[in-house]
Amino acid sequence: MSIAVYVLVMAVVTYLIRMLPFTFFRKKLTSKFWLSFLHYIPYAVLSAMTIPAIFEATGSMVTAVVGTAVALVMAYFELPLIAVALGAAASAFIAGLFIK
Repeated sequence: MSIAVYVLVMAVVTYLIRMLPFTFFRKKLTSKFWLSFLHYIPYAVLSAMTIPAIFEATGSMVTAVVGTAVALVMAYFELPLIAVALGAAASAFIAGLFIK
C-alpha cells in the first residue's frame, strides 16, 4: 500500500476523534456521569497504550517489573517526570545486567 493511504487514514481517524464530541455534545454537559467519564478517558487511553509497551520494551519481564516498580515509587513521591523516566530506565538497565 502507498504511504499516502496510511496518512489519509490517520488524518480521517484524527479528524473523527476531534469532530465527534462537537457533533454529539452541542449543549454544555451537566451530567456528572458524562463529565466524570470524559475526565478519565485520557488516563485510560494513555494507560492502555503505555502498559503493554512497558512490559514488551526490555524483552524480560523481570527488568520491566523492576523499572515499573521504581517508576511507581518515584511517581508516588511526586518527583519530576524526567527523573521518573530516567530512574525507571536506569533501574531496568541495571537489573538487566544482573538478570540473564
